[in-house]
Amino acid sequence: MLRAIFETTQTAMDAVFEISDWLEAAKGTFPNSVRTIENWLEEITSYFFNRTTSGVVEGINNKLKLIKRLEYGFRNFENFKLRCSISWHLDFDSS
Repeated sequence: MLRAIFETTQTAMDAVFEISDWLEAAKGTFPNSVRTIENWLEEITSYFFNRTTSGVVEGINNKLKLIKRLEYGFRNFENFKLRCSISWHLDFDSS
């Protein structure tokens, strides 16, 4: 039901009302989720203004963290930078 709100609601104001209704109905079943959504409600409803998310940035951050974990022991930053550029097929000048 919550996913349907994001797929069908047209305006931010309608979304706030529909999410509030869902939160009220879900309190008994999903108390931790309801509390989290209530804490982040302003950020969650901001999606409805531009229909954009931070998913791409989160994916980039996740990949950088993975590279850092896998390549622990790089002796200098240039090696790390090169590994990152290879991951995104970028061409960095090494000079």
